[in-house]
Amino acid sequence: MKKKGFQRSDRVAEQVRRDLADLIRTELKDPRVGMISLTAVELTPDYAHAKVFFATLNSEHLEEIERGLKRASGFLRRELGRRIHIHTLPELHFIYDNSIEHGASMSLLIDQANALSDLTPEE
Repeated sequence: MKKKGFQRSDRVAEQVRRDLADLIRTELKDPRVGMISLTAVELTPDYAHAKVFFATLNSEHLEEIERGLKRASGFLRRELGRRIHIHTLPELHFIYDNSIEHGASMSLLIDQANALSDLTPEE
């Protein structure tokens, strides 16, 4: 059987991502967290756990950010429960998403390779 469009779990995961991003931006007062972007949320099939992937431009303070998010996870889960009405409210697990940094380093390598190819004499 083929999937058509988004499944319910995809819609719930996207709603969790949007609401958590809003809560972190407007309600969370922990200065360790600062400016982060939530890149994705993956829910287990029973909605018991959610992997919340985040990115930050301030990666030198990554450990502090992770500690702040872990400390705030209970508050964020409770506030999320006030916004989203689902049978099981997921336990939040924050995971650093380095894909933005990885993409930037790959782009730099491509630029360097292009610069080298411009320097090589053509036959």
